[in-house]
Amino acid sequence: MATPPVTELSDRARDVFRAVVDGYLQTGAPIGSKTIAAGGGLNLSPASIRNVMGELEERGLLSSPHTSAGRMPTERGLRLFVDGMMQVSEPSAEERAAIERQVAGGGPVEEALAATTAALSGLSACAGLVMVPKQETRLRSIGFVPLGPRQAMAVLVGEDGSVENRVVELPHGMSASALVEAQNYLSATAAGATLAEARARIERELADGRAALQGAARDLVARGLAVWSEDGDRRPVLIVRGQSRLIDEGAAADLDRVRELLDDLEGKQEVAALLDSARAGDATRIFIGAENKLFALSGSSVIARPFRGLDGRVVGVVGVIGPTRLNYARVVPMVDFTAATLARLMGH
Repeated sequence: MATPPVTELSDRARDVFRAVVDGYLQTGAPIGSKTIAAGGGLNLSPASIRNVMGELEERGLLSSPHTSAGRMPTERGLRLFVDGMMQVSEPSAEERAAIERQVAGGGPVEEALAATTAALSGLSACAGLVMVPKQETRLRSIGFVPLGPRQAMAVLVGEDGSVENRVVELPHGMSASALVEAQNYLSATAAGATLAEARARIERELADGRAALQGAARDLVARGLAVWSEDGDRRPVLIVRGQSRLIDEGAAADLDRVRELLDDLEGKQEVAALLDSARAGDATRIFIGAENKLFALSGSSVIARPFRGLDGRVVGVVGVIGPTRLNYARVVPMVDFTAATLARLMGH
């Protein structure tokens, strides 16, 4: 059933619907007609409000979890509210400063991304998500640590201080001096280059016979290239912060949903695929509950926005995930501001 446009609702129906949604998003509980009438903003009796609620329920915009309880918005109702009725509130100066402070802290980009995501999580009371392509580190050196007669660990040290290890099979009968020879050649040839650049440079020298290497050392370098080539697809970096914020007081009565959500977040490939779907265009994407298969069972919402680098290309996606009753009007502009802040970071 398609969500009806907000213009199809009468003024009275819109007012009652907004009151139900606002109350639900604040409390996480169904809202009764007496509560709305006591608010005094609609000048309607509880009986009149109940009638309007019944009409909205027939339209699929509200639901009643229990016969005697009040109403709460359905996912279709939340979609109508978000698309046609929500009035956003900009982040406060303190909230903006808290996000910008993490970006201005310096250090490796991934640390700044993680800190900024954690700040967004804290301010939004949701789990924060950010996804970027894995950065290609420039190499400072490559070394080998013997693990046994037939294996060594190749240790790649980046100019940013990062360290990566890979196990390499050693050629039969390889001597300690040949290991040092291979190490010296790789460090000299790869210094200052990305892994892809170093691989291309070394492959050319090996093919042209310009690599001054003896047989065993030459064989080890070739084996190392084969191992490093496995990183060619460079999976994106997905950072999730603040999962504990999903287990709040309101979730205590709905622990099955929270467990389902936490299980979903463990499937990082699926989460990355969801965020990747938000890369197209400039607008913030809002996925509500079952609109996305990944979080259909946990009944969660995702707010995500892409951010761009200096060349205008999308370099990542930032967002939050929380219960469908999250404060969309406050969180959407917060995600927007974080995306703009991260765009400045990635543009440096």
